[in-house]
Parts: sequence; C-alpha cells; structure tokens
Amino acid sequence: MSQLDLTFAALSDPTRRAILSRLSKGEASVMQIAEPFDHMSLPAISKHLKVLQKAGLITQGREAQWRPCRLEAKPLKQASDWLERYREYWEESFDNLDSYLRDIQSKEKKRGRKK
Repeated sequence: MSQLDLTFAALSDPTRRAILSRLSKGEASVMQIAEPFDHMSLPAISKHLKVLQKAGLITQGREAQWRPCRLEAKPLKQASDWLERYREYWEESFDNLDSYLRDIQSKEKKRGRKK
C-alpha cells in the first residue's frame, strides 16, 4: 500500500481525525488522547493509534514512564499536495462553466432585444 493510500485510509475514520486534531495542539499521552472518547475502550484507542502510526501520521516517544504521541505532518502535506491538483482542476472547470453561462445569458439578452 502506498503512503498516500495509508494516509487516506487512516483519515477515513472520524475517531482518528479527532485524535490528529488533538495532537495538532501538542503532544499527549494515550490516556490524554482517550479522555474525550469515554464510550471507547483503551484497547480500541490503541488500535486507532497503531493505524495512525502505520500511516506515519503520528510517532510515539518514550520519556521515562510517559509515552507521548506526536503529530507527524509530512504525510498530511503529501495528501494536501495530491488534493491540490484536483482543486485546481475543479476551479478551472467552474471558471469554464461560469464563462459558458455568461455567454448564454448574453446571447439570450440579445435575442430578447430583437423581438
């Protein structure tokens, strides 16, 4: 599986996106990450963290007994760059559609005046 595939697969889950959002504010322990997910077990949170680690979106360090998780932005940048190409495509398509609609409206106005 490519890095891009791993990134999008990891981002497909709302819990994992929420975890990344939390880590965007700074390092956190697994227990701190789990706090807002009181409906979810610690092993379930750990599984989500493993998916994020496999995708390279987070790393987990070791400082004595504390194992802080950190956001790794590089895979997100790669996904953003990939999406950017499609944003440019859609903007160009919408610009072309806008131009086409203005042309049609202009022709309709001209026809309306001739009657």
